[in-house]
Amino acid sequence: MSQNLPENKDYLECESSRVFMLLMLVAGFYGAYTYSVRGGVFCNAQTANFVLFAMALGRGRITEGIYYLIPMSAYLLGAIVSEILPKPVKKTHFIRWDTLLILIEMAMVVILGFIPDSAPFQISQVAVNFICSMQYNTFRQKEGVPMSTTFCTNHLRQTGVALAKALTGKGSNHLRRACEHFKMIGIFVIGGAVSAFLCVLFKGRAIWGALVPLGIVFIDLLYADLKTEHEYIEYTPHGH
Repeated sequence: MSQNLPENKDYLECESSRVFMLLMLVAGFYGAYTYSVRGGVFCNAQTANFVLFAMALGRGRITEGIYYLIPMSAYLLGAIVSEILPKPVKKTHFIRWDTLLILIEMAMVVILGFIPDSAPFQISQVAVNFICSMQYNTFRQKEGVPMSTTFCTNHLRQTGVALAKALTGKGSNHLRRACEHFKMIGIFVIGGAVSAFLCVLFKGRAIWGALVPLGIVFIDLLYADLKTEHEYIEYTPHGH
């Protein structure tokens, strides 16, 4: 049975600002990577795929429409897996699902880097769809504030909402929140820019650049699980 954190512990390490910023950096990296060298698509979210799916059906291109079911299904599977696995992982009393997910993500990034540039783009696209879905469903709140770690749309909306409230005199806290969401957008852009630069130099192997921020997150979370937060291994992050 999941538990809430005790009063003397506000947030887990997996909800910290540094973890969310590094994961947002990785998301920007993924987006530029799949667009630059893996088929000219974005795999961080699925809205575009649904639009293309609908357009294909509307034009009578049934086979083309069916193609878009592949990345959408991968994203759906990622959500299902990331919802089911945390409970049995928690029962090990060793590490949290959040930590294991980053390890899985790193393993998949290593594999993706070995896929030849001549291989079908769908292999990389499906894999990135899958890991982005799991990441999005696992990391939900940054220190109590709902945030995405895979796309910018909600951050842009939340920035506008918070700015509007700040301008109408509803508290300085809203201005700080607007800055937090805008910072996440900036981090995403930096990740995308670095990825685009590396893709020019290394093509498909550029994905290995994501191992740097992912490795930092993994070490951070693993240390928390084994040392600083081991007594909280049974506790559930906010938003779950």
